[in-house]
Amino acid sequence: MSSDLSDIRFLTVAEVAAMMRVSKMTVYRLVHSGELPAIRFGRSFRVPQSAVTAAIERPIADTA
Repeated sequence: MSSDLSDIRFLTVAEVAAMMRVSKMTVYRLVHSGELPAIRFGRSFRVPQSAVTAAIERPIADTA
């Protein structure tokens, strides 16, 4: 199981914001709403890179 965890790359909120080209506050909103899975590490969050990639590739929902 430890080899599985070592394969997962976790990103900081700042790294996620840069990848998604949004603000850090937007990333926090996505994490708190549950749209972007994350783990709490001390006082900060870490997001699996695979979740960020999936969020970027996901079609945008039409709010109209």
